[in-house]
Amino acid sequence: MKNDSIKNWLTRFFKGVFIALGFILPGVSGGVLAAILGLYERMLNFMANIRQNFKRDFWYFVPVGLGGIVGIILLSNPLEYLLTTYKAIILWGFAGAIVGTLPSLFRESAKEGRQRSDWYIFAGTVVFGGLFLYNMTAIFGEMPVNFFSWLLAGGLIALGIIVPGLSPSNLLLYLGLFDPMIKGFKSADLGVFIPMAVGGLIALMLFSKIMHYLLQNFHAKVYHFILGIVVVSTLLIVIPPVADYSGFTVVSMLISTFLFAIGVWLGYWMSHLEQKYK
Repeated sequence: MKNDSIKNWLTRFFKGVFIALGFILPGVSGGVLAAILGLYERMLNFMANIRQNFKRDFWYFVPVGLGGIVGIILLSNPLEYLLTTYKAIILWGFAGAIVGTLPSLFRESAKEGRQRSDWYIFAGTVVFGGLFLYNMTAIFGEMPVNFFSWLLAGGLIALGIIVPGLSPSNLLLYLGLFDPMIKGFKSADLGVFIPMAVGGLIALMLFSKIMHYLLQNFHAKVYHFILGIVVVSTLLIVIPPVADYSGFTVVSMLISTFLFAIGVWLGYWMSHLEQKYK
């Protein structure tokens, strides 16, 4: 490799490490980070037209993928500790980061106009989606942690790349997949990595074209649905059973409030960066 080639390879590798934040931190979107780092348009085009320039684009994204894997493993240790020791407090910080992205999503939802039916979609998603998600365990039982659930997790994370601003990790928290996912990442468990990678690739190849079509033809309706899902899933991660408030004190409440405020600022800041660099 020439020096420039090595430098470019390492640059893309460290971009992948940074994008890993969007894979595992609720409130941080992998799509936003990819847009900030100048990778979003090329990545979406690669997935939507995978046969076109496949070899060139595949090797271009290899260091990004390797960096993402390294970043996930490095971040998993401290994140697992925080969620094990201070789960409710940390979840309030995550919730704040998600709330901070809502103004950007709201503006994006009106980018091509807004109709009354769009508000109906938002309200219906909040009410019926919330009731469904809240009672999902009672209806279907606990979601098993197996190969198929990891396929689902990988697909959800891929949606966070396809739709900048969407952070699927809060859904993974509510589904009970987030904690075991972090444990699997921490130990570099191939039984977690491989099915998630497969699920993510399938979702990217399937939904990149579908999402492109939907956003071209039903932009407002798609974003009002996304807004509803984001609002509902954010509420659900800070109420029992996801958040455990046993032993929660006044000090815990004050720290949670502070982290929530910091999270709101961080999410808002990230959203503005996306608008600048996308």
